[in-house]
Amino acid sequence: MRAITGRVWRVALLGVLLGVASCSAPEPVKLGFVGGYSGRVADLGIDGRNGATIAVEEVNAQGGIHGRRVELVDRNDEQDPAHARRAVEELIGLKVAAIVGHTTSAMSVATVETVTQQHVVMVSPTSTADELSGRDDYFFRVVAATRFNAARNASYYLSRGFRRAAVVYDLNNRAYSESWYKAFVAPFEAGGGKVVSALTYTSRPDLHFSTLAEGLLAKSPDVVVIVANGVDTALIAQQVRKRSPTVQLASAEWGGTEKLIDMGGSAVEGMLVSQYYDRYSNRAAFIAFKQRYRERFSDEPGFAAVCGYDAAKMVIAGLMEQRPQEDLKQTLLRMGHFELSQGPMAIDRFGDAKRTIYITAIRNGRYEVVLPP
Repeated sequence: MRAITGRVWRVALLGVLLGVASCSAPEPVKLGFVGGYSGRVADLGIDGRNGATIAVEEVNAQGGIHGRRVELVDRNDEQDPAHARRAVEELIGLKVAAIVGHTTSAMSVATVETVTQQHVVMVSPTSTADELSGRDDYFFRVVAATRFNAARNASYYLSRGFRRAAVVYDLNNRAYSESWYKAFVAPFEAGGGKVVSALTYTSRPDLHFSTLAEGLLAKSPDVVVIVANGVDTALIAQQVRKRSPTVQLASAEWGGTEKLIDMGGSAVEGMLVSQYYDRYSNRAAFIAFKQRYRERFSDEPGFAAVCGYDAAKMVIAGLMEQRPQEDLKQTLLRMGHFELSQGPMAIDRFGDAKRTIYITAIRNGRYEVVLPP
C-alpha cells in the first residue's frame, strides 16, 4: 500500500512539474547588437547600444513579440575586423533573430559576407559607405549612403561661397572616410570649387595633430573639412584654430557627436556639421524617445543613439510582421516603409535607406539646423 501511494505521489508530482513547464514563459527572442565600445569610436558603439536598449524595453513593456520578450545580446567589435567577425559569429551561434550593427562602415564591410552566408539580417545604425550600397545581401541600414550625404555637404559649402577646400580623413575607418571624400570632391569641383589639399592619417591615442593642421592650412583654404570621429575632429579643430581664427571648419556626419562639442569647446564654435537627424524635432515619437533615454541613461541622445533606436525598431517591426516560412530579409523588403523616431523611412530593394541629412552649425555650444532636408 505504501509503495502504491509513493508511485501515485511521484506521478502527481511529475504532472505538476509538466504543467508548470508548459505554463512557463516562452523562450525570448534574441536580438544581437555589435559595435565598438572602446577607443575613440566608443561613443558610437555605446550610444547605439543604448538606443537599441530603449527600443527593446519599449516592446517588452507592450508584451514583446507575439508574447515573447526580446533580449538584447551585445558584443564589442573593438573596431578591429578580426574581432568584428568573431563577435558576429558568436551572435549567430547564439541564434539571434537579427543583428543591429555595426556602428562604423569598416566593421560592417568586414562582416557583411558572414551575415549574408548565414542568412542573418544585420541593420546598421550608422554605416554609410558606398561599398555597402546596391548589393543583394543581408545588410540593411537606417541612414542614407555616403554619396548622398557628402554631395549635400558639397552643395551647401558652395552656396556659402566656399571655393577652396582642404580635407583630412581618417584611414582607421577607410570604408567610410575615403568614400565620403570621393563623393564630396566630385560635385564640389564640378560646382566650381577646388580641393586644394587632401590629407590622410590613421587615428591612434598618441597622435598629435599640429603638423596635420599646418598641412591643412598650407594652401590657404577657405573651408577645412574633417572626416573623422568626434574626438579627433575636436582635436584637429583646436590645432587649426590655434593657427587660423577665421577659416571655416566643417565636419562630416561621423564627427557630429556630443563629444565634439564637449572636447572642442570654443574651437568648434561656428563649425558646420552634417547630421543624420533633427535634434529638435517635435514629433511625439521622438520626444517620447528622448524622455525615456534621459531617464534611463541620464544623458541626451546623440545621433548614434537615435539611429541605434531606429535600427532596433526596424528589426522589431519586421519580426512582428514576419510570416510563417518567410525569411526576415524578405519581410523587411516586402514592408519597404518604417515609422521611426523622426518619421517615415523607406528602403530600396537592396535595403539601402532613403533618408536625408541636416546641415547644422555649432552655436553657443549646441547644434543648430541651418539647412533642413
